[in-house]
Amino acid sequence: MFFSTFEKQLDGKRRLLIPQEFRTADNGADARIFCFPSIEADCLEAGGDHLLNTYLEMIRALPFGSEQRSALEWQVLGEQTRLAFDGGGRITLPEALCVEAGLADTVMIVGLGDRFQIWSRDKWAARRAEQRQAAKAGMAQLGALRLAAQLKTEGQ
Repeated sequence: MFFSTFEKQLDGKRRLLIPQEFRTADNGADARIFCFPSIEADCLEAGGDHLLNTYLEMIRALPFGSEQRSALEWQVLGEQTRLAFDGGGRITLPEALCVEAGLADTVMIVGLGDRFQIWSRDKWAARRAEQRQAAKAGMAQLGALRLAAQLKTEGQ
């Protein structure tokens, strides 16, 4: 699994050191990763073979020829780039992906369990603030639901 957030430098050749703990056989990213523009945010989505298999399962569950399946095939499979690690654990990001995600100099690598995202530092800071607010609201809502369930159980 991919955990934590790392600040890394993207060098002039667009090489990026992927954290060692992200390069494991357990997550299918020991030799290479795949990367594509994120579906949900202004960043790059990346992961190992396990994540690719998760996406393939989702795609295959949709009817062939459906608009949703076509969109996922286009985005995940058609936009995907497979990136091998060099001897130092770096990948070289294609220029088009860097431009699309606004990546230059300092980037943030965010582990999200079965995947990780690569962000520009500025976009990451804004997204982090949004996600923190959403998590606070979600926790408050979950607490309210638990309290309501507890009161219902006690009232029976």
